[in-house]
Amino acid sequence: MAWAVIVSVLVMTILSLLRINVIIAIIAAGLTAGLMNGESITRSVEILVNGMGDQASVALSYVLLGAFAVGISYSGITSLLVNFLLRSLKSRRTMIVFVIAFVASLSQNVIPVHIAFIPILIPPMLKLFDEMKLDRRAVAAALTFGLKAPYVMIPAGFGLIFHETIQEAMDANGITIGIGSIAQSLLIPGSGMVVGLFIAVLITYRKKREAPNLVEAENTVGEPELSESFQLKHGWTILAIFVTLIIQAVWQNLIIAALAGIIIMFVFRVVPFNKGDKVVNDGIGMMGFIAFVMLVAAGYANVLTQTESVTALVEISSDYLGNKQAFIAFILLLVGLVVTMGIGSSFATVPILAALFVPICVSAGFSPMATAALIGTAGALGDAGSPASDSTLGPTSGLNADGRHNHIWDTCVPTFLHYNIPLFIFGWAAALIL
Repeated sequence: MAWAVIVSVLVMTILSLLRINVIIAIIAAGLTAGLMNGESITRSVEILVNGMGDQASVALSYVLLGAFAVGISYSGITSLLVNFLLRSLKSRRTMIVFVIAFVASLSQNVIPVHIAFIPILIPPMLKLFDEMKLDRRAVAAALTFGLKAPYVMIPAGFGLIFHETIQEAMDANGITIGIGSIAQSLLIPGSGMVVGLFIAVLITYRKKREAPNLVEAENTVGEPELSESFQLKHGWTILAIFVTLIIQAVWQNLIIAALAGIIIMFVFRVVPFNKGDKVVNDGIGMMGFIAFVMLVAAGYANVLTQTESVTALVEISSDYLGNKQAFIAFILLLVGLVVTMGIGSSFATVPILAALFVPICVSAGFSPMATAALIGTAGALGDAGSPASDSTLGPTSGLNADGRHNHIWDTCVPTFLHYNIPLFIFGWAAALIL
């Protein structure tokens, strides 16, 4: 049932905006989609639970990564970094946000570790942000930009995977196009995200802002030892980080990468063996919520795919499109936004959309590059702003390490407004120009 996608996404969005826990909101959306498609509530739950297994490895990797991040914080090396930034960038709030955006961009193409760097880099910097009265929403916007814009525009690392996914999906449906052409077609939509970043950092969140004060909670990011000088344990910590990055880049396995980093830190006594339980428990506290959100989101996506709701939505949309390219492009992008908001993954959305976008685009006279721009933009839309996307969950995992950053209002809403709106507009323009 086509309306199941729209209604269930609205349920998830409204509940999230009302500050209902995002896990409950996603479960409610999944049950809504199942019931609207004629499934019983028990069958809907069964489909949702069956789909959760698709993200089991991701969830485990997030928990191990959290434990690794806590170990790094315990070593005290992050205190050296924070002290350096405090001395050099304390009065340059805007510059530090752009530096974070640049570092985040490297995680997609140059050193493809995706969100692995966030729980390592960001939590130790929260005190610095507070001293600078830096609006954490600007940092969330910078992180999400770095997690998304590079793979949209640059065919390297995760970007190459995304572009190859588009190429293979188009080829399977009758259009042959090169990776270079796809990259060129996505430069225009991607530039919209650059505009969104500058608006967020230089205009919307430029003013000073203090994070909300909460009752002091138990520390969940380790017990860093504030050291002013570089010590041997810091060298072992750097080695562990490099080993983790290399394993992730070469073998694309975050579980093995994080586990290797943890082992090195214990073997070289950076973290004492008697602190092992605390490090793991604090790691679960930091990343466990994100892991469960990813599991439940996979279950929700499984409900939408198993009931063929996404296919029905795209098919019913195509029946009312007509022959006007501007209107067709607008509707296709709108469908992509709704679908990706629900599924929470650009990569998983592309094959679903391409199967039905390609025939519509061919019949309407769109060029191959315009078709690629539509598919790529439609797939990317909703990734920033979706409560279930790792492009928003990743930034929240770092910025909320002290419990003072709201996932929905401080990450999802700002990134949705500043990236999906310009991405939609620039993607629409690309489809008509190319």
